[in-house]
Amino acid sequence: MDISTFYALFSATCFTLLGLWWNVLQLNTAWVGVEDERRAVGGVYLTFLLPALMGLFAQVGGTETPAIWRVSFVGVAIVGCLSTLRILRVLRAASDPQPRAKYFATLAIYLSVAIIGAYPEIAKGIGILPIQAEAILLILLVLVGHGLVWDFMVRRPPGGTHVRGSDG
Repeated sequence: MDISTFYALFSATCFTLLGLWWNVLQLNTAWVGVEDERRAVGGVYLTFLLPALMGLFAQVGGTETPAIWRVSFVGVAIVGCLSTLRILRVLRAASDPQPRAKYFATLAIYLSVAIIGAYPEIAKGIGILPIQAEAILLILLVLVGHGLVWDFMVRRPPGGTHVRGSDG
């Protein structure tokens, strides 16, 4: 597949997932009513928004003007790192380690995106184009985002009521 086509489809998919996440939030409004929950909800939001934005920058820069996507990937990844660190600070006291592990994975992926953007020779050293390495990292980021959505869907929202379809 052509890398430009990949990023076009990838961005569209991420924006679609973002819209679906908004629909989930409309069904579970308690999640946005509590500050700590709102931060975690925002973290999921960013795992779809930031890769979508990076995909758009990759289309604009492509392989012809790599400085465009490289600078934007580093900048967007820094935003992702900072927001993930804020969420991890909130989750530090949480009793369930699973969401924390997913956010640590998110942080590692954002750091990797920034590093490849800043030092593309790392990807070249393993025999792939830097923009391809970034594509793989963004796929992993969306995968972790799906895991975060799953965590929200199977646990109790604030107030102690069950999420629809949850039996535990």
